[in-house]
Amino acid sequence: MSKGNFADPAFYGNRELSWLLFDKRVLSEARDKQNPLFERLKFLSISASNLDEFFMVRVASLKDMVNAGYEKPDIAGMTPAEQLAAINKETHELVQQQYSTYNRSLLPLLRQSGLKVIERHEDLTPEEAVYVDNFYEENVYPVLTPMAVDSSRPFPLIRNKSLNIGALVTKKKDKKELEFATVQVPSVLPRIIQIPTEEGKSKAVILLEEVIERNIHKLFLNYDIVCAHPFRIMRNADFSLEEDEAEDLLKEIEKQLKKRQWGQAIRLEVEDGIDKKLLKIIKQELSISEEDIYRIDGPLDLTFLMKMYGLSGFDHLKEQGYASPQPVPGLSADCDIFEEIRKGDILLHHPYETFSPVVDFIRQAAKDKDVLAIKQTLYRVSGNSPIIAALAQAAENGKQVSVLVELKARFDEENNIVWAKKLEKAGCHVIYGLVGLKTHSKITLVVRREEDGIRRYVHLGTGNYNDATAKLYTDVGLLTCSASIGEDATAVFNMLSGYSEPLSWNKLSLAPLWLKDKFLYLINREKENAKAGRGGHIIAKINSLCDKDVIEALYEAAAEGVKIELIVRGICCLKTGLPGTGDNISVRSIVGNFLEHCRIFYFANDGKPEYYCASADWMPRNLERRVEIMFPVERPELRQKLMDILTMQLKDTVKAHKLMPDGTYEKIDRRGKVLFNAQQEFCNMAVAAAKEDGETVNRRVFIPRTHHEE
Repeated sequence: MSKGNFADPAFYGNRELSWLLFDKRVLSEARDKQNPLFERLKFLSISASNLDEFFMVRVASLKDMVNAGYEKPDIAGMTPAEQLAAINKETHELVQQQYSTYNRSLLPLLRQSGLKVIERHEDLTPEEAVYVDNFYEENVYPVLTPMAVDSSRPFPLIRNKSLNIGALVTKKKDKKELEFATVQVPSVLPRIIQIPTEEGKSKAVILLEEVIERNIHKLFLNYDIVCAHPFRIMRNADFSLEEDEAEDLLKEIEKQLKKRQWGQAIRLEVEDGIDKKLLKIIKQELSISEEDIYRIDGPLDLTFLMKMYGLSGFDHLKEQGYASPQPVPGLSADCDIFEEIRKGDILLHHPYETFSPVVDFIRQAAKDKDVLAIKQTLYRVSGNSPIIAALAQAAENGKQVSVLVELKARFDEENNIVWAKKLEKAGCHVIYGLVGLKTHSKITLVVRREEDGIRRYVHLGTGNYNDATAKLYTDVGLLTCSASIGEDATAVFNMLSGYSEPLSWNKLSLAPLWLKDKFLYLINREKENAKAGRGGHIIAKINSLCDKDVIEALYEAAAEGVKIELIVRGICCLKTGLPGTGDNISVRSIVGNFLEHCRIFYFANDGKPEYYCASADWMPRNLERRVEIMFPVERPELRQKLMDILTMQLKDTVKAHKLMPDGTYEKIDRRGKVLFNAQQEFCNMAVAAAKEDGETVNRRVFIPRTHHEE
């Protein structure tokens, strides 16, 4: 097949529809009867959270394009308007499937398992009603702010993602005129209210909005309540920055963040059976079109199920036996991290191995009298970050500390502004990202004075410097004191702080400079080897694949006989089984107890294999609009560790979904196969290695949110 044929839009999938297929894979875990009941609740919550972010960013962006008259088709040949129409159909079906799972499968199983979820306040027993009403008077009523709408009081601003109860009311003296009123369900109160029950009986819970709805007449004493129904809106949370015109990026982002709560309404969720007059008022006031209204058969906003997971007394309905993260063999808690790195490069595999060595690397550097400078990029950090504390301490100890804090990390902007100010106050030199680019690379450089001169120690990773998500996301990191990588690391930070690009690089590949060209070169080299009869093999583990040039290069390589095995967690615009590529390309996605986040690449290179890890996915934004880093892994035992990660994921028969030629995903057919769960096996291996090393740590690990798309 010629190169020109692969440019046909028919050979590419739409990015947004592919993302919806990913969320369906998350939902499929909630529907999988092999999973413990409470884990199924959690996956359903995750699928709902994912969908919220998808609307706030991706759907919002498409609506902006349509409103601006932008009609350029994507790589699949779909215009923004066509994409919105297709998304609308798919998301309505997805939401229907979410609530079918909740109502028909999970609720009955919860009742059987001793947890009664009271769906309607009318179903309360007299004893339960007394408790609920008292709870309302003592805990809820003082917090509520009822809002009526009339000539002197305009329709209130409804906050993004807030849950509200809308009502139609009439004055008791004059019942002729219907008026609109609303009250926000306060997010400061727990949404799940547990009702005391006798010992040995089923536990009972009711949702906060049902308690408020039951007592809503107490908020409007001079009115009769005609009807009351919950509703929830999603707003456009994607903001664009005119960076060239923004004199102060930090102030501009702070200003834009305030607008996020009041962006254009793009989705309205209402209770199924809502009064038509009430819906008409809400629809008109929010300027919502009919296709953006979701009539929900059940409680709005299923993310509350994540809180339900935390109810006590149901551990037997949760995943058992996860022992993680484990100590890294050979790295004791009190070791000299610099001495260990000098012995040889160290590869960390999170969350199976602890993130502590990375934190210790920065903590020890902050206290070490021989450390002269610490430089680091930060994209997302935890709420109480020990890394931030260590960097601040290093500056206070007189070390040169330079930190690039990416203020444009979506939904972490506010958090990052707080940390940036704290670091500046401690004396760190803070860079607020680069104009026009997001800095998404994960790199730390420590410059240390030693007996034989200056030595540079470097940490490079595929994931963020976030000690919290490092227990939930699968990532790899490299600790090295390689002179060539150290030289490159210095060049990276000089480029970020002073725009000085070196004439040549040793080991690191950077986007947006030449990382994409490097990937295309490596793929093309496998193609040329296969063409010459030397065979070719590529294995890539990434989060997303939607770069047209990369996909086209993969198609061409497969057409020449290169075996291409892709492990793509989320979006995949590549298609399998195309004419001319044979069975040479396979794609699988793993949705498990941890969020797959590693980016690992293997190229056979005619018997001289090369292994790389990166912060970047194969997406235009990563390769063309972000600062990203790819680094080689060269130590033989570390390469074997990477190959073990790849081959075990390719063997998974429990959590893996295979991309079919028709564009759908199917769970791997388990018939006649040994059940193999790669994530569970990594846990077992980490525990065994720690036991052998004499430092086993047993801690329960929870399933993560899987919606942050990087």
